[in-house]
Amino acid sequence: MKNIRIVIVTGLSGSGKSTVLRALEDIGFFCVDNLPVSLLPKLLDLQLERADEISRIALVMDVREKHFLDRYGEIFSGLKNRGYLIEILFLEAADETLLHRFSETRRSHPLSDRRTVSESIHLEREKLRDLKAMADMVVDTSLYNVHQLKSLIQRYYSSPSEGKNLIVNLISFGYRYGLPPEADIVLDARFLPNPYFVPGLKEFDGNNPKIVDWVMGWEESRKFLDEISALMAFLTPLYEKEGKAYLTIALGCTGGKHRSVVMVNELGRFFSERNYRVNLHHRDIQRT
Repeated sequence: MKNIRIVIVTGLSGSGKSTVLRALEDIGFFCVDNLPVSLLPKLLDLQLERADEISRIALVMDVREKHFLDRYGEIFSGLKNRGYLIEILFLEAADETLLHRFSETRRSHPLSDRRTVSESIHLEREKLRDLKAMADMVVDTSLYNVHQLKSLIQRYYSSPSEGKNLIVNLISFGYRYGLPPEADIVLDARFLPNPYFVPGLKEFDGNNPKIVDWVMGWEESRKFLDEISALMAFLTPLYEKEGKAYLTIALGCTGGKHRSVVMVNELGRFFSERNYRVNLHHRDIQRT
């Protein structure tokens, strides 16, 4: 196994690849934008020959490079067979979000060639369908502002501390705002009693001790946590055995402010006690 971690940042035009690349650069990745895919093997081989070896590289590769779609599958597979650790991060966004971003920046779409922006977005989705299926992680950037996206990426790709290899990412969310597309496992806490309807509790979020005590005071909450913990104790060693680097678990309630936050925090403690590196993200806690 080559001692270089390679993150390929790809996805839809306008989905935030430049923001992600800057976030990776800030945590120590050597970053390259729009490298022709045919030059990737040469770049990595040259880096192995250097005395001051760079251990983490991030590259944005997408449809701007005309041979990318024709050659990425062959080149990525060849490098993996040679022992390179390649992770694909695929960024996407809702059509309306992409249209708004292109309107704001007044940039043309790479596939615009006499097409409208909307038609170009649809065509790009189709062309990237197989690449998205190959991705190790998919992030819908419609759900995050620039600062939230940067924080998310840096939590995922920071160097692991001592402990187990599997990194566990826990996300609380509100179903009314949509499912987190990056989740490997989605759990639903909407059946639990809801403090939103209790006078004096609505204004607090799930990080507040009053909400924690109220939610965990119910037998069904404690039983739910026990069952999830047992399931995770069974699953995580199997994911590790298969070589999975990240496990992303999303747990939702209606608004993403109370029950899901409490449960994600409790689940975070479960994993931390077992020496896993844990990243917590309460996606919708600030929404009203």
